[in-house]
Amino acid sequence: MEQIKGEIIRVSGPLVVAKGMNGAKMYDVVHVSAMELVGEIIELRGDRASIQVYEDTAGIGPGEPVTSTNQPLNVELGPGLIESIFDGIQRPLDKVMEKTGNLITRGVHVNALDRSKKWDFKASAKPGDKVAGGAILGSVKETTLVEHRIMVPPDVEGVIAEIKSGSFTIEETIARIKDKDGQSIEVSMLQKWPVRKGRPYQKRLAPDSLLSTGQRVIDTFFPVAKGGTASIPGPFGSGKTVVQHQLAKWADAEIIVYIGCGERGNEMTDVLLEFPELKDPKSGEPLMKRTVLVANTSNMPVAAREASIYTGITIAEYFRDMGLNVAVMADSTSRWAEALREISGRLEEMPGEEGYPAYLPTKAADFYERAGRVVCLGNDNREGTLTIIGAVSPPGGDLSDPVVQATLKVVKVYWGLDSKLAYRRHFPAINWLISYSLYLESLRDYFNKITGVDWLSLRNKAMAILEKEAELEEIVRLVGRDTLSPRDQLLLESAKSIREDFLHQIAFDPVDTYASFKKQQKLLTLILNIYEWNLDALERGAEPEKLMALSIRDEIAKAKYTPENQLEKIDALSLKAREEVDKL
Repeated sequence: MEQIKGEIIRVSGPLVVAKGMNGAKMYDVVHVSAMELVGEIIELRGDRASIQVYEDTAGIGPGEPVTSTNQPLNVELGPGLIESIFDGIQRPLDKVMEKTGNLITRGVHVNALDRSKKWDFKASAKPGDKVAGGAILGSVKETTLVEHRIMVPPDVEGVIAEIKSGSFTIEETIARIKDKDGQSIEVSMLQKWPVRKGRPYQKRLAPDSLLSTGQRVIDTFFPVAKGGTASIPGPFGSGKTVVQHQLAKWADAEIIVYIGCGERGNEMTDVLLEFPELKDPKSGEPLMKRTVLVANTSNMPVAAREASIYTGITIAEYFRDMGLNVAVMADSTSRWAEALREISGRLEEMPGEEGYPAYLPTKAADFYERAGRVVCLGNDNREGTLTIIGAVSPPGGDLSDPVVQATLKVVKVYWGLDSKLAYRRHFPAINWLISYSLYLESLRDYFNKITGVDWLSLRNKAMAILEKEAELEEIVRLVGRDTLSPRDQLLLESAKSIREDFLHQIAFDPVDTYASFKKQQKLLTLILNIYEWNLDALERGAEPEKLMALSIRDEIAKAKYTPENQLEKIDALSLKAREEVDKL
């Protein structure tokens, strides 16, 4: 294809306008100026192209050249992704540092994946097999936790003429496939895919199983399904990043893709330093051995921030296509929306609410809709899931912010963080009165199967107690607790136990940081049973003061620190509580 060359006529921050770009296409990648800065065409008017540049444009002026690559912004997919730390356009930060030092130099070009490293490929397909896009050819043991499945590229179909096991670089040919026209197609372990286009699959399925996180307020009260979407809006200091760290560490997913989108440099540094130190709870190996990090801090070029979430989601889709459960943590989509607003303003587009572009809801929907539970391409009907959990940072914690509202229209789980809870040192600071999950009914059969009881009715009973407590607090503030009936006083005591002994969870405690669903079931059942037993004892003439002063309550408060291998202690505590109530 003939190379398209143009000339810069205007520079406005990250936006460059070039003329002479006839034949260029939307979202083509271009090289700007003699420094070959990476940019992407985002608007075409006649022969003029508006380009968002992913690097600093200081010193660039009119008259300098612009050259199109005739290719959209792609990511490289293959062995070497796991444990990598990329910037917003998939440049590996460790390789960039080796080449330029601690700061990224403009115009630096580094391959996303190492071209020289050899990987041991073990073929599972054989010559003569008929294959189509997505079929698995074999595997590479990428890390101790991840078996990287090498797939036929989505647009290739035919019969395997040759395939070989051995040690190869990602660019070397591992198989030859003869298509229906008799053409021989060489297949390597490296694939490329445009970031703004979702990877194909056979069929989308309804999410029907829990993405277990080990966080009680999430799993029990506001669960997210594998293949679902969730949002964590909250003001500064309410614990969004800590919640996402917990989810990255404990979520029941084989692959974690963490996207630091426009976060403060010191917060992103904490992530980059902490993740290699964190241990995967299931295997004891470093968590990085199943993690990909995309880091784009707030002082990096704004256009790369807009691209970073697409880079991360495309990498996640690739692992989903292998038949794996993948979880994406995007922190934070507000910074991504701010990047959209800045670019839109420089394009002189008509602004929408609070200056955000009118297409903000569409862009947010495009991103979150790439989540899902799907039947992957290939002939083995394997299923993969991709769950997206996005943090939102509305200015001043204002939940009417356009980014929050655009997000809530497309996600099915809302974990609303509350600064008042955070100031009271109640973590996770998820407000149970404003949060919700739309997966409760679709997960009902799953919960009933693993618990053996009508779990949803237990959960709803606990929520009813917390909602009633909120109503009674108004009365207590006005006329005092003593004016309440004994039944209401017992309800307040039970609500306090749910809040402090169940919902409150300490991320830095080695035992309390994670609670299996079995442990959650036992703890909540214990608290609700004691409430029912107290009401029953009250009906039979027990004194309410004695019921609220049960000596067992201190032991119940410590029950959440029971190790996972000693859950029978909670059962014993339940028997002890029943005996103590019966004595009254």
